[in-house]
Formats: sequence, C-alpha cells, structure tokens
Amino acid sequence: MTDLDPDALLTPKDIHELIEEKERKQAREAMEARKHLALEQEHLHAAFLERELLPDVKHRFSTAVRKAVERGDKELMILHFPSSWCTDGGRAINNTEPEWPETLTGYAKRAYDFFEAELAPVGYRLSAQILSFPGGLPGDVGIFVKW
Repeated sequence: MTDLDPDALLTPKDIHELIEEKERKQAREAMEARKHLALEQEHLHAAFLERELLPDVKHRFSTAVRKAVERGDKELMILHFPSSWCTDGGRAINNTEPEWPETLTGYAKRAYDFFEAELAPVGYRLSAQILSFPGGLPGDVGIFVKW
C-alpha cells in the first residue's frame, strides 16, 4: 500500500488494506511488548530469588521504623512482590492461612527468616495481604511489620 500514487483516489479496497496493515503492525508491536515484559519479569523474579539481605539490615529497618513512627504509622510495608512468586500463587495469604510463610520463596523467605530470628523475639508482628486483584485473581503481596 505504500506505493500508491498520492494523487490517486483511494478505493474502499485500498482503505481496507491500509486498515489491515495498521492492525498487523499494532499486533506485532503488542506481541513484542508482551515478550519484552515477560522477559523483564523473568529477570526480576530471578533477581528476587537470588537476592540476599544486606549486612546493615538492622540499621535500615530501624531507620525505616523510626520514620514511620514519626509519621504516626503503626505498621510498615517491608516487602512488595507478585503473588505468583509464592509457591501457591498467593492462595494461603489471600485466605489468611497460618502456614502462609511456608509459601514464600527467595528474598521474601529470607526476610521472613530474619523476622523470626530478630524481630519477633523483641515484640514485632508480621502480616501479609494481597494488595490487588487484577482480573479477580491475587495480584501483588504486601508484607507488613507491626509494632
């Protein structure tokens, strides 16, 4: 269609071909965007699985809690990640089942282990909740520390 005479009258057939060409281009672009997003999510998930707590985690935690207290907050979201990164897709968290921590993986599991070892013994509490429900399914998870 790009070789049409610019002075020629467009026919309905030409118009339909232009529309189909535009739709094919949009479909190709959408497919490429989905592939790019899926690859990006794979990289983020791999990094999440491998990520370790930083050596200064206690200092960072105390600083964040101090700022939250100054704002008048009584809890702090310490972690946010897709529910698909849980072994059950977020089902146990969504249903507030007591064994929800067993579904955590990677960095979330290491953060939970830190909570159990360092924060729970001094009185902090932990909760998890599904933050969004895209398409009616569990979306992102938020992990909260409360005092």
